[in-house]
Amino acid sequence: MTSYKKVVYLDADTIVVKSIEDLFKCGKFCGNLKHSERMNSGVMVVEPSETLFNDMIKKMDQLPSYTGGDQGFLNSYYSDFANSRVYEPDSPLTPEPATQRLSTLYNADVGLYMLANKWMVDEKELRIIHYTLGPLKPWDWFTAWLVKPVETWQDIRQKLEESLPGTGGGRNPHDQLVVKILFILPFCLLLFGYYQSCFQTDKELVSIRSLCAFARRARHKYKSEESLPSYSVVGSSSAFGISSQRLSNGHLKLPSYFGAIAVLVCFVSAGFSLAFAFAIIPRQVMPWTGLLLMLEWTFVAFFLLFGSYLRFVYRWGSISANHVGFSNSDSSENHMGPGHQRNMSDCDMDATFYWIGMASIATITVLLPTILGITALFTKLGLMVAGGIVLASFMTYAAEHLAISVFNKGQKYRNASRTRSFCF
Repeated sequence: MTSYKKVVYLDADTIVVKSIEDLFKCGKFCGNLKHSERMNSGVMVVEPSETLFNDMIKKMDQLPSYTGGDQGFLNSYYSDFANSRVYEPDSPLTPEPATQRLSTLYNADVGLYMLANKWMVDEKELRIIHYTLGPLKPWDWFTAWLVKPVETWQDIRQKLEESLPGTGGGRNPHDQLVVKILFILPFCLLLFGYYQSCFQTDKELVSIRSLCAFARRARHKYKSEESLPSYSVVGSSSAFGISSQRLSNGHLKLPSYFGAIAVLVCFVSAGFSLAFAFAIIPRQVMPWTGLLLMLEWTFVAFFLLFGSYLRFVYRWGSISANHVGFSNSDSSENHMGPGHQRNMSDCDMDATFYWIGMASIATITVLLPTILGITALFTKLGLMVAGGIVLASFMTYAAEHLAISVFNKGQKYRNASRTRSFCF
């Protein structure tokens, strides 16, 4: 490195937004002093010197490092750095000092921006932005939805020219292929699951006739305004109570923990779906791409997981009714007219409302700060927390009532499980 007169070092999480040629006029060692009264080594100007290097090597084991790395060591080595004069490009110092401090313009800390939701210096004069956000880095797609200055990083990224085939605009050819697969696969899973659960009857293919029949049943269901089965609370010790379904010889009661288990499974499914989606999405995709994939995979995974639990509850209702010893002829279903019975829709309109409601609230919770144009981090987080509380409340209500409704259907259609389709 001694072949160079000056070297400007920049951390990987910095971005140059304006010419920094004047940094090469700085002294032998220049750095920026942060609010903690310590030098930040993310942006440095050094004058290579073999003598200085050898001296640092000798003192490496003697001087403490509060970070365990280069920044802590340099703060110990240049212990008087806080008293250095600020570097002014238009007013060079003679003789050249050993150390000089760089102004915030050369190392604008995004952490400080987050406190006031604005730069504490003239934004037009900024030279280098430093994304000091701990684990949140500007190349991660989700960071752009939290911190506004990341937009600058993404804008510059999209203007990058190709260094290798397929790398223009900061793209990764491998990630592009993964994104296409991740985008298409959930639709395939949903179509397959929907075909299996809603339209497949005796392994026949979906036809126009079956679609029309489904539409007629849904219309009749909407007009009939069939209510959910009763769900009465028995005992003050249970928060969810006991649901009872009238059978010909008496009552078949659900256990007091039935609702609690449904809610627990719902939240566990949601948490697992969120973590799974976050894990499989490449971190360096564009922000909108990452968000769309996140919503898509979270919804699909949750639908499959919680839907599987509801299918289990449906079978539970069917088996429990058979154990009581009743046949279909004893149920209230057979006391209805044949026309009404044919028009009963297995795809419950209430279930559709709950599924769409959960997806809509979750989407609004994520997008609301962007829709309202809010850029302040803590205001964003506050809105998202409020939306999360609303979503959690709705999920609690929906999970409990979906499970009860499905259990009730299992009792009604226990002898028709092989010939009827069922949709969650």
